[in-house]
Amino acid sequence: SSSPDEEWPEAEKAEKLARGAALKWASGVFYRPEKLEGLGQYRSRETQRNSSIQSRLKSTVQSYLEGVSAGLEQLRSAAQEVQSVCQDLGAARWALLDSADRFQGLQQMRALMAEHVQLASVVQVLPQLFSVHEVFSHILQLLHGQHLLEAHAELMMMEHLRDDILSQLHLRGLTSAQATVLSYFGGLQELNESLAKQLWDIVGSSLRLVREDPVLFVTAVRIIEREEKIDDTLLLEATFLPPGRPKGWRQKFYHVLQKTMIGAHFHAACMDTEGPGLARHLAALQKDIVSELRVVKDLMVQCVPAHYNILSVCTATYHQALTSHLQDILREDLDKQALFLLLEWALRVYHSPEMMGHPDLLPEVDVSALGPLMSPELVDQTERKYVVKVKASVLEWMQRTLEVEFKEWFREEEPETDHQGFFQSALPIIVMQMLNENIQVASLITDSLQQKVYNMALEELEAFLGRLRDALVRCGKEHQKDRTVPKYYISYLLATLNNNLALSSSVSSLHPDTACREVPASLRAALDRTQKKACQLLLEELLLDLQPLCLQLPSRKWLTGSQLVGSMCEVIDKYAKDFSRVRRPVFTLLLTESELLVASQYLRALMQKKMVCKSEEERGQLCDRLVQDATQLRELFGGLGLERSQQSLEAIFALRELLCLKDPALLSLEVLGFITKYPDVSDEHISTLLDLRGDVSKEVRHMVLEMMAQHPQVLPESYRPIFSTILVPAPELPFCLRKGKCA
Repeated sequence: SSSPDEEWPEAEKAEKLARGAALKWASGVFYRPEKLEGLGQYRSRETQRNSSIQSRLKSTVQSYLEGVSAGLEQLRSAAQEVQSVCQDLGAARWALLDSADRFQGLQQMRALMAEHVQLASVVQVLPQLFSVHEVFSHILQLLHGQHLLEAHAELMMMEHLRDDILSQLHLRGLTSAQATVLSYFGGLQELNESLAKQLWDIVGSSLRLVREDPVLFVTAVRIIEREEKIDDTLLLEATFLPPGRPKGWRQKFYHVLQKTMIGAHFHAACMDTEGPGLARHLAALQKDIVSELRVVKDLMVQCVPAHYNILSVCTATYHQALTSHLQDILREDLDKQALFLLLEWALRVYHSPEMMGHPDLLPEVDVSALGPLMSPELVDQTERKYVVKVKASVLEWMQRTLEVEFKEWFREEEPETDHQGFFQSALPIIVMQMLNENIQVASLITDSLQQKVYNMALEELEAFLGRLRDALVRCGKEHQKDRTVPKYYISYLLATLNNNLALSSSVSSLHPDTACREVPASLRAALDRTQKKACQLLLEELLLDLQPLCLQLPSRKWLTGSQLVGSMCEVIDKYAKDFSRVRRPVFTLLLTESELLVASQYLRALMQKKMVCKSEEERGQLCDRLVQDATQLRELFGGLGLERSQQSLEAIFALRELLCLKDPALLSLEVLGFITKYPDVSDEHISTLLDLRGDVSKEVRHMVLEMMAQHPQVLPESYRPIFSTILVPAPELPFCLRKGKCA
């Protein structure tokens, strides 16, 4: 057998540690000789301490051994009891096996008991079953007498009886017997339909009934709520759902109410969509909807449960119905008045205090959360349709206005004048008033419609100016055929210029918003073209009167002192008096253009190669005559208000210097100065002027033309051309005999 040290190695280790600790303690205490005197005391104390520890250890071990002994005793007792229970269970098992046959008799007893319960329940409902058809008849009588609550109570009782029987059959799987029950209770369906018909008739007349007889309407709502509770209960149980359930009568209530409200007011098919008829229809809708919503808010709300939200439902119904109704109307081909009415009604009237913002409806009625009556896309589409209709109307009106204006040009009397004596007609006032009225009307709806009509107005005005120019051209052609027709041709041209000025100054004020009054460049160009056309026709008239006089110069008779330029001044002065009947900016323009025309015609006449100076004396006469004529013309135009800096007659004075030069050899230098001042002068012009002198050799001519070739001129931007409009006759070819050589 092994030694105790081998069995308990921990004890050995503990003893070694204890000895080591004791040795360490002793060496620490007794390291000095004087400490050895207390050795006896230390030994006595440690002996007492060891005795105490040993007595405590013995007490603990004794207590532990006693507990182990008691535990062993309890285990022995428990084992005996378990053995006894096993014996009892075995005996019970054999007793149950012996009684199995007797349980078969109890099963039959249970089946008989269940059958007895079923028969007892059937016996209980037999009186009710036998009285079903009698109850049906009574319910029908109650319905005919409009005793709806009583009729519905009995109807619910019959339905409960039927549903209870069907539920029992369903639970027992007797589905084949359900058809018999449904057949027996077949009258319930008809009674339900009869009751429902009366309810929906009442709901359809609800707006009238809540004012006249709210009891009937409240009765209908109570019945509907009863049915809703039955539906909710059956749906929650979800074991068996009887036929016809859920009825959903509350949803049907909303449907019937909405259908009645919509059917009473919205019939686009049988409605007059012309302006007056549509206005009456919209006014009736406005009045009826406000009136009916007031009834709902003040009366119907009190007759139904709060969770019905009846006012919100009715408001939303009207809103959605109106949205669809307006879309239906807009599918028709409406005139501009009808389109305007719809836009105004949907965007202005609908939300105003006269309708949905009525004080009697606020704050309960709020359509802001329901969205716009017309979508932004539909509004834009309708606005465009409206603009198209207005455009057609404006075009027709402007066409008539222009026809009247054209006829007035051929009258036997002068055009009317304003307080300052300027010629004018009613055309600009009519045109601008018509455009302005349409823009102002559009501004009552939306800014976008106003902008669309404004843009259309400018486009139509531009097109009108084009037709006005065409009319001026037609009138001018008639006048060319016979200068006495129209009698006051010039006066009406001047009136047209004043009208054009009036249109030009008025067009910027068409837009109510000063920030949006910029006139498009194309319209300004159209106004400018109209002005130019009228000015052109006036200058053509002046030219026709000046041409016979210009044809007479230059000539020997003219050189010796003719009244030719005096006659020209009379013509010019006559036209200037006519031009004074047009307002200042155009008057100055006409005067400037007239002066340019006179100067160019005078220069053109000099360059027609009608005359060549034969002597120095004749050249002197020519120069004197040029100075006299140019001075006379310059003073005339100066007296009319045209400054020298604006006149083109200075070219005649410059040309005179070329003709008066004594020494032809100096012509190159003089011509260089001339072409620098008048860069549109060509070689042909200079060559013709040299011919007019009559003393220029081929060498000098060649030198002058060579100098011009070496000094090409560029026209400055601000330069007013004068010579470029003058055509020089082609040189005449020498006469040739048929068979000979050219001389």
